[in-house]
Amino acid sequence: MAFIESTSPGQANGRIGAIYSAAVKRAGRVYNIVRLQSSNPSVLTASLNLYQAVMFGKSPLSRVEREAIAVTVSRSNDCFY
Repeated sequence: MAFIESTSPGQANGRIGAIYSAAVKRAGRVYNIVRLQSSNPSVLTASLNLYQAVMFGKSPLSRVEREAIAVTVSRSNDCFY
């Protein structure tokens, strides 16, 4: 299994600390997908912006349909959602 260095919430400061704080405010925790990208704050910011646009931006798909697609893809990939 590969190991990717990440910043734990207790060690986060600066830009990553702000991103983690926003994650906790939004979701109650910092999910591993966010932590895995913590070594590159620019990539993490871009990824979060993409997620926000896909899940909450203007779309012909409802929020429920978007979540259903996300769950289906995660399940197909044997990932926990």
